[in-house]
Amino acid sequence: MAKLSCDFRFFLIPAAFLFIYIQMRLFTTQSEYADRMAEAVDAEHHCTSQTRLLIDQISMQQEQIVALEEGKKRKDQECAQLKALINDLEKKALQRIINKTQVPVAAVVIMACNRADYLERTVASVLKYQSSVASKYPLFISQDGSDPNVKTKALSYYNQLTYMQHIDYDPVHTERPGELIAYYKIARHYKWALDELFNKHNFDRVIILEDDMEIAPDFFDYFEAAAALLDKDKSIMAVSSWNDNGQKQFVYDPYALYRSDFFPGLGWMLTRSTWNELSPKWPKAYPSWLNNHKGRQFLRPEVCRTYNFGEHGSSMGQFFQNYLQPIKMNDIKVDWNSQDLSYLLEDKFAKYFAGILKMAKPAMCVFSIEINQTLKTLHGNLEFLKNGRTAYQGQHIKE
Repeated sequence: MAKLSCDFRFFLIPAAFLFIYIQMRLFTTQSEYADRMAEAVDAEHHCTSQTRLLIDQISMQQEQIVALEEGKKRKDQECAQLKALINDLEKKALQRIINKTQVPVAAVVIMACNRADYLERTVASVLKYQSSVASKYPLFISQDGSDPNVKTKALSYYNQLTYMQHIDYDPVHTERPGELIAYYKIARHYKWALDELFNKHNFDRVIILEDDMEIAPDFFDYFEAAAALLDKDKSIMAVSSWNDNGQKQFVYDPYALYRSDFFPGLGWMLTRSTWNELSPKWPKAYPSWLNNHKGRQFLRPEVCRTYNFGEHGSSMGQFFQNYLQPIKMNDIKVDWNSQDLSYLLEDKFAKYFAGILKMAKPAMCVFSIEINQTLKTLHGNLEFLKNGRTAYQGQHIKE
């Protein structure tokens, strides 16, 4: 019995060591597990934090996207409202200046580009005589490009005229070396503006002015009287208020009108039917197309009804001193409604002009310094018209 008790105690000692070892291992394992659990909790917290941060960023981006979409919608709505407003203003502007019971004689368009001071002078001259006949001659300004001073000046007349703007970013390729790009841009602007007035606004006639011109007191009465001839006689291609040889020393009769075989320009009127013919074959530059008129002629006065003060422009003033500055503009108001202009019709003008020549009397020439100077000037004019007619016309459509 004593032997069994001794053997049992002998086994208790290893069992105690084993128990202690197992407890130590369990403690170590629990410590490692606790550390790993702590790391996992920390990782979970970090992951949760990152997730929340990502969710916040996504939410902010979504809010920004929503804000941008709402902003885009607002901008689209504002653009639509602005377009509607522009159309409404344009209609109201036309309604203010056009009497619905009266068909306009012609729209008047001032072609402008980048000379705000010139434009102001031209508009002042036109409004001086147009205001009383605004229902007959609705006024437009057509600007080529985006010069801010010209646009501001044009819009300042919002209750007296309608503003149009031509924006063209297409590159210009000249057909011949040395040509000025400006004349190609001018040609594009003219075609656009005339298409707008004839096709969009449906005017039957259009009078074209430039932003460096003043008009005579009877400018509008003259065109109203000529409009009837333009409609009646299809051999008349256009009516001009200009005489290339209208310098002060060469003209005296403000009542005299003539038919011309070449296009005078600088303040002229044409009809929708003529434009429908010309628009599809509009040239890339220069107005020489008007001289290819298929036997038709132009009406012009002896004394100009416009004056061109544009010393600075696309032509760089090269013709101003000799040919433009000395021009005489009519300064009396002729009652054109009381004038019988039937002599200008194709079947009567040849006889009328022959009568003028028949009544002409030879003038005795006194060869003085003054006469010689006059002859030189006349010779210069003839040479200019002979050698530079096309260039002259092109370089006097200025912006």
